[in-house]
Amino acid sequence: MGDDESRNESHSGALALADGGLETTLVFLEGIDLPDFAAFVLLGDEAGRTALRRYYETYFDLAEARGLAFVADTPTWRANLDWGARQGLDAEALAELNRSAVRFVAGLVDGRPELEATVNGVIGPRGDGYVVGATMSAEEAARYHALQAQAFADAGAASVSALTMTYVEEAVGITRAAVAVDLPVIISFTVEVDGSLPSGRSLGDAIAAVDAATGAAPAHYMVNCAHPSHFDHVLEVGEPWLGRIGGLRANASRLSHAELDEATELDRGDPADLGRWYVALGEKLPGLRVVGGCCGTDHHHVAAIADALTGSDRSR
Repeated sequence: MGDDESRNESHSGALALADGGLETTLVFLEGIDLPDFAAFVLLGDEAGRTALRRYYETYFDLAEARGLAFVADTPTWRANLDWGARQGLDAEALAELNRSAVRFVAGLVDGRPELEATVNGVIGPRGDGYVVGATMSAEEAARYHALQAQAFADAGAASVSALTMTYVEEAVGITRAAVAVDLPVIISFTVEVDGSLPSGRSLGDAIAAVDAATGAAPAHYMVNCAHPSHFDHVLEVGEPWLGRIGGLRANASRLSHAELDEATELDRGDPADLGRWYVALGEKLPGLRVVGGCCGTDHHHVAAIADALTGSDRSR
């Protein structure tokens, strides 16, 4: 994966880009069927790998053109035990799939030696991602998510991100699973239109709770899968926990989670407006350094975000 020391700087130095909404791009823009929104199934054949390769290369081109680092996430948001079982994978096969996902993305990164990139293993929630449903204790969550964390470590990922976390205990468990295999971990919470987690907990309280339970082990926190207007009002300037938010992967759509769940057409929102929102949020988040998109966003949105934050007026 090239120069690991320089690539790890994308989590702690200058601005780095992440991708947009992988699953929504593949389903709505590429017309690819993803059972259970599981992009990892595409790793199983050459046609699927070609679609993934095309997706990643678009973002690599964007990051190179802007002269920015890139955090290359694995397509493994659904690659945990419960969702994997729905695709006929047992624990052994699932572990190998997660390792192969790291190797696949790393191979793409290695083909772009001029790109400063970090390969990051993605863990998603055990449940739905929008609705809390059944919960685990932190100890149960650590055991449950250990398979993916270990697979990422074995395959040489630089870090782990837990995306679309809906409650604290699962975030604590994933943090502990990553720490156990010596991988830096980023916890990303999602919020409802009122700025609170689907569990009802406030964003600031959730961050403080995870830090307290783990000795502030997460490298930083993110917010994903919500429009900035859903949580801007809870980011009160001067609150110490704001400094712990290092990443944003927002939706361009203002729809609620419930509305997105029912949507049959893609709501892309306004890329330029989303870029302006990131500038406004960046003024409140002194540690912001990784930016991308989530559901409904694509490379046009990420380009608009990058250009807004860097002051570029180049054509998109």
